[in-house]
Amino acid sequence: MASNTYSQGAQVEHQKFGLGTVMSSSEERIVIKFDDHGEKKFVTPMVMGSLKKSDRQPPAEKKRASRKKAAPAASAVVTN
Repeated sequence: MASNTYSQGAQVEHQKFGLGTVMSSSEERIVIKFDDHGEKKFVTPMVMGSLKKSDRQPPAEKKRASRKKAAPAASAVVTN
C-alpha cells in the first residue's frame, strides 16, 4: 500500500484550521499542531483532501520566560 502521509515536522495548510506542523503521522492517524488552533488529531484518509504542503519555515518555539527568584531581603537589625 502506498503511503501518502506527511512526515513529522512537515509544514501543512488545512482548509479550516490554517497553517500547522505535523507532529506524527501514519496511514491511519495524523496529528497536526496548528498555529492558531492547537493540536488536532485526524483520521488520515479523511483529512488528506483538506491538506496541502506549505513551503513556510516552521515557527520558532516560544521560550517560557524564566522568573528569577528574588533574593531574600536582608533583615535590618537595629542595635542600640
